[in-house]
Amino acid sequence: MQSGSSITSATSKVSNRIESRIEIIQVGDNVTAVDIWIKNVGTVQIDNIEQSDIFYGPEDNFARVDYGGPTTPYWDYQLEGGNNEWKQAVTCKMTVHLASPPSAGTYLAKVVIPNGIYDSTTFSVD
Repeated sequence: MQSGSSITSATSKVSNRIESRIEIIQVGDNVTAVDIWIKNVGTVQIDNIEQSDIFYGPEDNFARVDYGGPTTPYWDYQLEGGNNEWKQAVTCKMTVHLASPPSAGTYLAKVVIPNGIYDSTTFSVD
Protein backbone atom coordinates (compact mmCIF):
# COMPACT_ATOMS: atom_id res chain seq x y z
CA MET A 1 0.00 0.00 0.00
CA GLN A 2 2.71 2.47 0.91
CA SER A 3 4.55 2.04 -2.40
CA GLY A 4 1.32 2.81 -4.27
CA SER A 5 0.94 6.15 -2.50
CA SER A 6 4.62 6.95 -3.15
CA ILE A 7 4.13 6.30 -6.86
CA THR A 8 0.98 8.46 -6.88
CA SER A 9 2.84 11.29 -5.13
CA ALA A 10 5.78 11.08 -7.54
CA THR A 11 3.44 11.02 -10.53
CA SER A 12 1.61 14.09 -9.20
CA LYS A 13 4.89 16.01 -8.78
CA VAL A 14 6.03 15.12 -12.31
CA SER A 15 2.64 16.12 -13.71
CA ASN A 16 2.81 19.45 -11.86
CA ARG A 17 6.27 20.19 -13.32
CA ILE A 18 5.16 19.26 -16.83
CA GLU A 19 2.06 21.46 -16.62
CA SER A 20 3.85 24.45 -15.01
CA ARG A 21 5.29 27.24 -17.13
CA ILE A 22 6.06 30.88 -16.48
CA GLU A 23 7.20 33.63 -18.80
CA ILE A 24 8.83 36.92 -17.84
CA ILE A 25 6.96 39.40 -20.01
CA GLN A 26 8.42 42.73 -18.84
CA VAL A 27 11.09 44.17 -16.54
CA GLY A 28 11.28 47.81 -15.53
CA ASP A 29 13.45 49.73 -13.09
CA ASN A 30 12.04 52.53 -10.97
CA VAL A 31 14.85 54.24 -9.00
CA THR A 32 15.25 51.80 -6.06
CA ALA A 33 12.96 49.04 -7.27
CA VAL A 34 12.85 46.64 -10.20
CA ASP A 35 9.47 45.31 -11.30
CA ILE A 36 9.32 41.92 -12.99
CA TRP A 37 6.01 40.88 -14.56
CA ILE A 38 5.63 37.12 -14.92
CA LYS A 39 2.70 35.39 -16.63
CA ASN A 40 1.55 31.91 -15.66
CA VAL A 41 1.48 30.31 -19.12
CA GLY A 42 1.11 26.78 -17.75
CA THR A 43 -2.07 24.87 -17.10
CA VAL A 44 -1.82 24.64 -13.30
CA GLN A 45 -2.11 27.15 -10.48
CA ILE A 46 1.14 28.23 -8.83
CA ASP A 47 0.93 28.07 -5.03
CA ASN A 48 3.27 29.30 -2.28
CA ILE A 49 4.56 32.18 -4.39
CA GLU A 50 6.65 33.50 -1.51
CA GLN A 51 8.71 30.28 -1.69
CA SER A 52 9.89 31.23 -5.19
CA ASP A 53 13.47 32.33 -5.74
CA ILE A 54 14.53 35.52 -7.48
CA PHE A 55 18.06 35.99 -8.70
CA TYR A 56 18.91 39.57 -9.62
CA GLY A 57 21.95 41.71 -10.30
CA PRO A 58 24.55 42.64 -12.86
CA GLU A 59 24.84 39.87 -15.45
CA ASP A 60 28.26 38.84 -14.11
CA ASN A 61 27.50 39.32 -10.40
CA PHE A 62 23.91 38.39 -9.54
CA ALA A 63 22.63 36.91 -6.26
CA ARG A 64 19.53 35.34 -4.74
CA VAL A 65 17.21 37.91 -3.18
CA ASP A 66 15.22 37.04 -0.05
CA TYR A 67 11.44 37.33 0.12
CA GLY A 68 10.00 39.99 2.42
CA GLY A 69 11.73 42.86 4.18
CA PRO A 70 12.68 45.03 5.81
CA THR A 71 16.39 44.76 4.89
CA THR A 72 17.17 45.47 1.24
CA PRO A 73 17.43 43.87 -1.12
CA TYR A 74 14.19 41.94 -0.77
CA TRP A 75 11.24 41.12 -3.00
CA ASP A 76 7.49 41.01 -2.68
CA TYR A 77 4.69 40.36 -5.12
CA GLN A 78 1.22 41.36 -6.23
CA LEU A 79 -1.11 39.42 -8.50
CA GLU A 80 -2.48 41.67 -11.22
CA GLY A 81 -6.13 42.22 -12.09
CA GLY A 82 -7.49 41.74 -8.56
CA ASN A 83 -6.67 38.02 -8.59
CA ASN A 84 -5.88 36.21 -5.34
CA GLU A 85 -4.57 33.00 -6.95
CA TRP A 86 -1.84 32.64 -9.57
CA LYS A 87 -3.90 30.68 -12.07
CA GLN A 88 -3.31 30.14 -15.77
CA ALA A 89 -3.05 33.43 -17.72
CA VAL A 90 -2.70 35.55 -14.53
CA THR A 91 0.26 37.93 -14.31
CA CYS A 92 2.26 38.36 -11.12
CA LYS A 93 4.31 41.50 -10.50
CA MET A 94 7.38 40.72 -8.40
CA THR A 95 9.19 43.80 -7.12
CA VAL A 96 12.83 43.70 -6.05
CA HIS A 97 13.43 46.51 -3.54
CA LEU A 98 16.99 47.85 -3.65
CA ALA A 99 19.07 49.94 -1.24
CA SER A 100 20.18 52.25 -4.07
CA PRO A 101 19.46 52.77 -7.77
CA PRO A 102 21.16 50.26 -10.07
CA SER A 103 24.11 51.60 -12.02
CA ALA A 104 24.19 51.48 -15.80
CA GLY A 105 24.77 48.05 -17.28
CA THR A 106 23.22 44.73 -18.20
CA TYR A 107 21.27 42.91 -15.49
CA LEU A 108 19.89 39.42 -15.01
CA ALA A 109 16.45 38.65 -13.58
CA LYS A 110 15.65 34.98 -12.98
CA VAL A 111 12.47 33.71 -11.31
CA VAL A 112 12.23 30.12 -10.07
CA ILE A 113 8.81 28.97 -8.83
CA PRO A 114 8.64 26.45 -5.95
CA ASN A 115 8.62 23.34 -8.17
CA GLY A 116 11.85 24.40 -9.95
CA ILE A 117 10.39 25.75 -13.19
CA TYR A 118 12.04 29.05 -14.13
CA ASP A 119 12.42 31.80 -16.67
CA SER A 120 15.15 34.42 -16.95
CA THR A 121 15.93 37.52 -18.94
CA THR A 122 18.60 40.15 -19.25
CA PHE A 123 17.86 43.83 -19.52
CA SER A 124 19.77 47.09 -19.70
CA VAL A 125 19.76 50.00 -17.26
CA ASP A 126 20.85 53.32 -18.74
